[in-house]
Amino acid sequence: MEKILYFDCYAGISGDMTVAALLDLGVDPKALRQELEKLHLDGWEMQVTQGHRNGLRGIKFDVRLGDGSSHRHNGHTATAHRNLGDIEAIIDHSSLKDAVKDLSKRIFSVLAAAEAHVHGKPITEVHFHEVGAVDSIIDIVGTAVCLDILAVDSIFASPVNLGGGLVNCAHGTLPVPAPATLEILQGVPVFSSGVQAELVTPTGAAILKTLVAGFVPMPRMTVEKTGYGMGSREIPEMPNMLRAMWGVPTSSGAYTLMETNIDDMNPEIYSYLLPLLLKNGALDVWLTSIIMKKNRPGTMISVLCRNEDVRILQEILLKETTTLGVRCREIERVELERIVSTVDTSLGQVEVKRAYLQGELLKTAPEYEGCRRLAEERGLPLKDVYNIINRELKI
Repeated sequence: MEKILYFDCYAGISGDMTVAALLDLGVDPKALRQELEKLHLDGWEMQVTQGHRNGLRGIKFDVRLGDGSSHRHNGHTATAHRNLGDIEAIIDHSSLKDAVKDLSKRIFSVLAAAEAHVHGKPITEVHFHEVGAVDSIIDIVGTAVCLDILAVDSIFASPVNLGGGLVNCAHGTLPVPAPATLEILQGVPVFSSGVQAELVTPTGAAILKTLVAGFVPMPRMTVEKTGYGMGSREIPEMPNMLRAMWGVPTSSGAYTLMETNIDDMNPEIYSYLLPLLLKNGALDVWLTSIIMKKNRPGTMISVLCRNEDVRILQEILLKETTTLGVRCREIERVELERIVSTVDTSLGQVEVKRAYLQGELLKTAPEYEGCRRLAEERGLPLKDVYNIINRELKI
């Protein structure tokens, strides 16, 4: 049965919080350590402890150096210069599973692209500080290992709380969210609750951007386990934890409805956009004429899809249209049981869809594509093809 993982990012996310939450879901720390030792990195030790944030119990995951000191500093790592090639070589030369290697490298690639953009350098010339340190490698590879152990099929997340204020890192004092974090989270629904602290690190952002199929309200699911990954600091306003919920879907009727309003786009683009959305998983797409601000006529694009297709369809809307944002909400669709079969008619074979409610046949209809094909082959008006087939099927 499909397994769903949902990250509740009310207090943001970091790499160590992610690993901690997955450990709290039931991953054996010994099994994680055995896998991480395959990286052949020296001078580190992982530490897994239980603790509390605002009275709520959780797991704290940390990486300590050989001298016993913590490698983390204010949510960022100490300086350790490595570029993307160095990190990929460490991963490639390990004996980890191919799936774990691939996921780890994809997360690092997201980080590298963001760092290259904000610093104005080619990706091959970026020398990481935070990202290249031992604990960030352990966090990212550890996340990939835990997900492999849990055998998760689909991952979703809530909108992400970024925090606010300023943060000190290897590049000096930067605004929150850090530029690399903000670059990674483009296209992701975010907010700030007003907490003056960095709640999302670049590593946490890259994990989300790489893993998450959709940033939606909690999907309809039966929760089997809940894990809490503790952050490094106490935050009076909230428990500084990443909450992870693991379970199975409870209804095939749970979908996401995406909408966006547009008043400044060449209408020819709609002819290209709608088939593209349907090709990439949209169940239905429709356009509604609306009046927008300043009395401008506009168009609302509505896309209905399954939760697992949210992310790719969001990206299509953001890249292919002039919109600056997409609204998403989960809805439930009540469905009739449908069976499609091929039947013989006097005009030829055609697919027919039958719909049932609790075993009772309610509706029968020939499929459009088959009727269109027969109309072209027979040289008949499409409406006549429908009439002939409906009459023969006694619809």
